[in-house]
Parts: sequence; C-alpha cells; structure tokens
Amino acid sequence: MIRTLHRVANAIKHAKSSFKPPYNITQRIAIASFKIVNLACATHLFLEYVGTVSLMSGPSMLPTLAASGEVVIEDRLSLRLNPASLARGDLIVVRSPIDPTAIVCKRVIGLPGDVVCVDPTGLKAPSTEHVLVPKGHIWICGDNMTHSRDSRDYGPVPIALIRSKLFARVLPLKDRIIFRNPMRVLD
Repeated sequence: MIRTLHRVANAIKHAKSSFKPPYNITQRIAIASFKIVNLACATHLFLEYVGTVSLMSGPSMLPTLAASGEVVIEDRLSLRLNPASLARGDLIVVRSPIDPTAIVCKRVIGLPGDVVCVDPTGLKAPSTEHVLVPKGHIWICGDNMTHSRDSRDYGPVPIALIRSKLFARVLPLKDRIIFRNPMRVLD
C-alpha cells in the first residue's frame, strides 16, 4: 500500500513538473488572429473561385429576374473547370465592356463562330443586319430588349469578361428556382 502511495506521489510530482501554464495573452491573440486570417482567406477563395451570392437589380432581365430585390447564387466553378459548358441561352454574369466597374447579368445568344441577328426587335439596328461572332467572344442580350444595354450596343463581348453562370434564385423564397437553359436544339 505504501509503495502504491509512493508511486502516486511520484506521478503527481512528475505531472506538476511537466505541466505547462496556459498560453499568455499575446499568444492567445496571435492564435486568434491567425484563425481569423485563415477564415478570411478561405472565404475569399470560395467566393472568387467556387461561387457567390449576389443581389440583382435593373430592368434588363425582366421577366426572368425582377427589377430589384432578388438574390441569386452565381456558379463560378463550372466555367473554370469546363469553359466549353457555356451554351446559348445560359444566364451569365459579366463585367461590362463599356464600364469595367459594372457587373451585368445577360443571356448568351451567340457563341464564337455563330452568325446572329444584331437586333431582332429592330429598335437599335435593322432586323436584317447580321454579324459573325468572332473567336474568343460571345453575343449577349437582356431578356427585356427594350430596356437592355447589351451586345446590340457594344458588339461581341470577350469571353474573358465572363464572371459566372447564374445557378439559382434564392430570394424571395416564393420565387426560388434553379435556372435551367431554356434553349432547345432543332434539327
């Protein structure tokens, strides 16, 4: 029994000598700061390369998107992994070619090599005028053509200006939907 108590006493003595005091305040602040920086970096990488949530506004995409108050999810990853997945009819988010600070949402009408009607409505150009979409460019239009500034105004848009595809509308809740490409190939 005495040997057991002696062993326990030695174990406690050894435990006390190897016990490290908790981190001091400077170390705690440094660790917390490191965790915050890691979280900020991970968030940035996710929003820049995978997807993001955006607030949409403007009448150019009526009736697909309301003029204001809709929140959508942008899918950036699918275009990065498979740029060939871009198709006519896709809803995309691009940096405006005439105002680099503006981000716009439009529908893809023509891909590189397509011949497209410049303005089927005849509002901005004769409806008989056609253009060949050059390599590395796309032709985009808003769904509400009477209130849209798009390729009819500034011509083909470089593919490099594409930011993402629209994946879904999440707010308002009653109008939530996953966007599907409405275009069908006719033979």
